[in-house]
Amino acid sequence: MRSLYTALLYLLAPLVIIRLAWRGLRAPGYWHRWSERFGDVSPAVGEQVIWIHAVSVGEVQAVVPVVRALLDRYQQYSLLVTTVTPTGSAQVAELFGDHVAHVYAPWDLPGAVARFLDRVRPRLAIVMETELWPNLFHACSESGIPLLLVNARLSDRSMPGYMRFRKLIGNTLAATTEILTQSGQDARRFESLGADRQKITVSGNLKFEQQLPSGLPVEAAELRQQWGTERPVWIAGSTHEGEDELVLDAFRQVRKQLPDCLLVLVPRHPERFETVTALVRRRGYEPVLRSTRAACSPDTGVFVGDSIGELMLFYAACGS
Repeated sequence: MRSLYTALLYLLAPLVIIRLAWRGLRAPGYWHRWSERFGDVSPAVGEQVIWIHAVSVGEVQAVVPVVRALLDRYQQYSLLVTTVTPTGSAQVAELFGDHVAHVYAPWDLPGAVARFLDRVRPRLAIVMETELWPNLFHACSESGIPLLLVNARLSDRSMPGYMRFRKLIGNTLAATTEILTQSGQDARRFESLGADRQKITVSGNLKFEQQLPSGLPVEAAELRQQWGTERPVWIAGSTHEGEDELVLDAFRQVRKQLPDCLLVLVPRHPERFETVTALVRRRGYEPVLRSTRAACSPDTGVFVGDSIGELMLFYAACGS
């Protein structure tokens, strides 16, 4: 199964490269550091490395308690954090600065994975949530690298897709050292995919372990002042393509009952900021953009959160 999977990856590789280049039209960061995606990395780390993989912004924020604990307790180790997206890379730099190194994770091609592991030589690999990469997990197992799947989760929607490839997924999970799930239900789902019950521990959701910034309440109160303290606020956070239209349709109905309601619309991917802003204007609203730091007037209907890493602030402001 893994051989067939690998052959399919090689066939799809040109399309992946084209998609990467296409995404770079909206987010130029995708045009940079391509060699890292093929395992050609030169991380500024020492000989003893702990490697943490977090796909993008949300996973980077969730792994903050883990990184801080490792920096505090295992100072003899260097930390390398990998992401897939440029926004994830920017978030790593903003949160951790020079305390950790960052490169892009290799694509799950045998050559890229082997090159990455040969150059990084991690003593431990920590993979966030449900990043199940058969060749990567197999290579870690073959190299004797302990691999922890942390904050792991499986939704009802994703399970049928994983079950279609149960043998491949089961072999991938067999390469893990420990699987730390968000809930008992997640644990049962991983077990149904072939994970060893003895490897599974229910540890809870890391996102609930984050320490809120000390200045968050003050910042949230200031932002709420800009929105309007007396008006109701509805936030639609981390929206994907196709969801914004539905939110705006529902918002139009909400405004019939609550004419002064403000919609805070926060697209998940930065490359969609301009597209969503244009959509809001086509729907008849003149949005206020977070990037302008402008206050909303009583007539403002939509506030677009066109910034990175501020969703927690927006949620806090809604409750202020």
